[in-house]
Parts: sequence; C-alpha cells; structure tokens
Amino acid sequence: MLKYEVKKLLVNYKTLEEFKQFKEYGVQELSMLEDLQENMIENDSESPFYGIYYGDKLVARMSLYQIEAAYDQYFDPPQDYLELWKLEVLPHHQTKGLGKSLVEFAKTFHLPIKTNGRQQSGGFWEKMGFEAVTYNQDRDRGQNPYVWYPTGVSEQRLA
Repeated sequence: MLKYEVKKLLVNYKTLEEFKQFKEYGVQELSMLEDLQENMIENDSESPFYGIYYGDKLVARMSLYQIEAAYDQYFDPPQDYLELWKLEVLPHHQTKGLGKSLVEFAKTFHLPIKTNGRQQSGGFWEKMGFEAVTYNQDRDRGQNPYVWYPTGVSEQRLA
C-alpha cells in the first residue's frame, strides 16, 4: 500500500482555489470553502486544515480543531481533545487509503478525537478504531458522534 504524506495547508488564495474543486463534486455539507474564507490570512501557518496532494493537486483534506478540556463532554478524564471535521477525498482518489492516512495522522497528536459521522460512514469510523458514543440528546443535538480513545481514556458518563 502506498504511504501518503499529510501536510498542513496554508490559508491562502491557492488553497482557496483548490477547495473549490471539492465543492464542485457536490459535497457541500463537507465543504471547507466557507471556513477557509472566514479564516483567510495570507499563508497563515496556524490553519486547522490538513491535506494530501497527488502531484500538485489537493485530493484529500480534513480540518482538526483542538477543544479545551473545560468544554470536554466526551472523555474521561476530561482533557483537551481534537474535533475532526470535513474529512473528504475526491472521488477518483477514493479507496487508496487517503482517508485512513488522514485519520492516522490525527491520532499522532495523542489526544482523544471526536468526529460526527455522516450517514452510512459508521463502518469506516469503526474500522479506524472509533466508537459510537452513548447518545445524549442535550449534548449531541441530532449529530452522530464517533470518538477515538487513546490508552487510559474512556467515555465520560454524563449525569
């Protein structure tokens, strides 16, 4: 299997143009275009966006946001964690392990990870070692959270 290198994406106009190709594939609910425009600072190296290039073309991307322990409602003990959003691989590059490479990269931060699985994506997240959380109406508000627990971390039990 090929090994793909995940790179932090710069927030600049080139990246904005590259994101437009993802939205053209009709996956508007995953589009980071609006996020990118809101965070537009020329070559901001502190962007939450990561991607994989095939040659010079961006073919897979995700965003990772670090959430402070004070807001943790998922992990025991409560701690800083990552929220993984908008994982997407362009159609012609799917089934090549790019999504897995992005998820494995996120795990290298050694923080718990939360994501909201799209419909019919549960199998992918479970294959990546994530678990569905016990649904809580007030906390989850109709979302479908999946979490990854590093060693020594478990699900937070809400009262």
